[in-house]
Amino acid sequence: MKPDEPTWTPPPRDGSQPPADLRRILRLFRPYRGRLAVVGLLVGASSLVSVASPFLLREILDTAIPQGRTGLLSLLALGMILTAVMNSVFGVLQTLISTTVGQRVMHDLRTAVYAQLQRMPLAFFTRTRTGEVQSRIANDIGGMQATVTSTATSLVSNLTAVVATVVAMLALDWRLTVVSLLLLPVFVWISRRVGRERKKITTQRQKQMAAMAATVTESLSVSGILLGRTMGRSDSLTRGFAEESERLVDLEIRSSMAGRWRMSTIGIVMAAMPAVIYWAAGLALQSGGPAVSIGTLVAFVSLQQGLFRPAVSLLSTGVQMQTSLALFQRIFEYLDLTVDITEPENPVRLDKIRGEVRFENVDFSYDEQSGPTLSGVDVTVPAGAGLAVVGPTGSGKSTLSYLVPRLYDVTGGRVTLDGVDVRDLDFDTLARAVGVVSQETYLFHASVAENLRFAKPDATDEEIEAAARAAQIHDHIASLPDGYDTLVGERGYRFSGGEKQRLAIARTILRDPPVLILDEATSALDTRTEHAVQAAIDALSAGRTTITIAHRLSTVRDADQIVVLDGGRTAERGTHDELLRLDGRYAALVRRDTEMAPMTT
Repeated sequence: MKPDEPTWTPPPRDGSQPPADLRRILRLFRPYRGRLAVVGLLVGASSLVSVASPFLLREILDTAIPQGRTGLLSLLALGMILTAVMNSVFGVLQTLISTTVGQRVMHDLRTAVYAQLQRMPLAFFTRTRTGEVQSRIANDIGGMQATVTSTATSLVSNLTAVVATVVAMLALDWRLTVVSLLLLPVFVWISRRVGRERKKITTQRQKQMAAMAATVTESLSVSGILLGRTMGRSDSLTRGFAEESERLVDLEIRSSMAGRWRMSTIGIVMAAMPAVIYWAAGLALQSGGPAVSIGTLVAFVSLQQGLFRPAVSLLSTGVQMQTSLALFQRIFEYLDLTVDITEPENPVRLDKIRGEVRFENVDFSYDEQSGPTLSGVDVTVPAGAGLAVVGPTGSGKSTLSYLVPRLYDVTGGRVTLDGVDVRDLDFDTLARAVGVVSQETYLFHASVAENLRFAKPDATDEEIEAAARAAQIHDHIASLPDGYDTLVGERGYRFSGGEKQRLAIARTILRDPPVLILDEATSALDTRTEHAVQAAIDALSAGRTTITIAHRLSTVRDADQIVVLDGGRTAERGTHDELLRLDGRYAALVRRDTEMAPMTT
C-alpha cells in the first residue's frame, strides 16, 4: 500500500450480530411467488393424499377382510397404491420447483454481493483480506443452499402434513390424540434451545472459514509461494494453516454435536409413542372404557407415525433456520455497506470528450483523524497537455490522480472534465474518458488476447495487434509459441515487469481514452526496461491529456507543466527549466535523482 493510500475502517460493532430480518429474507423469494404458489398446491395435495392412506387401511381391517368383501378389498388396496404413486410424483415436482427457486435466490444473492463489492471504495479492499471477501460469496452463500433450496418447502410441507394429520387423528379418536400430543410443547422448547446454540457456533465457524480462506489465498498465490520459499517460511506457513484448520475442526464438531443428545431424546420418545398408544388403549378397554377397533387403532398408530416424521423434521427445520440466520446476517452485512461513490440521479453524458482537467481548490482527507491529505490544490491541465506531479513520499501525488476517475471523491472544491464536475458525470462517460496505467500491473489468468480485449471486448485481431505494436510488445508476443493465445499465468508471472507494463499500455491504447493517468508506471523498472516502456508511454500519451505521477524525474522533463506537492499543498509549479532556475524543492529532487541514477543503471 502506498504511503498516502487510505485504510478503510468497517462500521463499529459491539461484537454481537443483530438478528437477520425474517421479512427481508422472505423478500428474496418475492420474484418467485408464482412458482412457490405451485409448490404450496403440491404440498397441500400431497398432505391430503398421505392422510387418506390410514383411513383406507382402517376400512380394510374393519370391513373388507372381516366381511370377506373381495371387491372392496381390491379397490381399497389399489387406492393405497395410488396414494403412494401420487405422493412420489408430487414429491419429485416439489423438489424440482423448490430447488430451482432456491438456486435462483442464491444466484441473486451472489450477484448482489458481487455488484455491491464492485461499487465499494478502494480503501475497503486495502483493509479487507481477499479471502474474507471470497468466503462471503462462496462459503456463506453456499452454506445457505439447504435453507433456500429445501428448507422453505420442507417447512410448508411438514407444517401442512402435521395439521392435516392432527385433524385426521382427532377424527379417529380425540382421546388418543391428546395422549400423543402431550409432550409436543416440550419438544418445541428443546428445539429452540438447540437452534440458538447452533446459530452462535455457526457464526464462529463462518468467521474461521473466512480466516482460513484468506490464509490460503495469500500464501498459495504466486507471490505468497515466492515469499514463503525465499524466506524459508514454508514449514511455518504450513503449521499456521494446520492451526487454523484445527480450530475449524473443533467448530465443525461442536456445530454437528450441538443439541444432538436432546434431539435424539425427542426421536426416542416419538418412536416409543406407538407402544404408549397400545398401552393406553389396552388400559381403557380393561377399565371398562369405550373399545377401540383394531382397524382404528392400527390406522391411528399409522397416522401417528406419519405425524412424527414431519414433526421431527419441522423441529429440525426450525433449528436449521436459526443456524441459517447467522449466514444471512453475514451476507446482509455486506449488502448494507455504505457506497460512498454513486452516480447522480440525472447524470451528465459527454459524447465528445476534449480532455481538459481542472482541480479547483481541491481538499481531500481519508478520515477526520488523519487530517487533510490534499489542501487547496488548484491546477488546470488543458486538453492534450501533459501535467507531471512530483513530490516526496506521502505528499498526496497518487491521491490527486485517484480523484479524476472518481476512485475517491473530493471533500472540498471540485475536479472537472471539460468543465463538468466529475461527480455529475455518468460512470460510462468517466470510464471512457480516463485511462490509468499504474505501477502495479494486473493481468488476468487468461490469454494475452483476452487480457487486451478486457479494455475493448469487440476489438478485432488487427486492432489488438496495432495496440501491441504501439506499445512495443508485438514482436515479443509473436515470438511466443502460442502468440496472442499464450496464457499469461497467475497475475502475469510468465512475463517480466517491463513486458507486463507494456501489455498494460497496449490495453489502454486499445481503449483509447482522451485522458491518461500514469501512476509511477516505470518506477519499479530497471533503467534499460524503463527506456523501452517509456517509448511505449510516449506513443500512448501523444495527443492525450496526460497526468503523470512521477518518482523518477527523468520521465517528466518534457511535461508542459510540473507541480510539486509537499504536505498535500502545491509548493511549486512551472516547466522543468523554470523550476530548475527557481532552485527550490524541484531542483533538490532533481539533484537527488541525479545522484541516485548511477546506482540504478
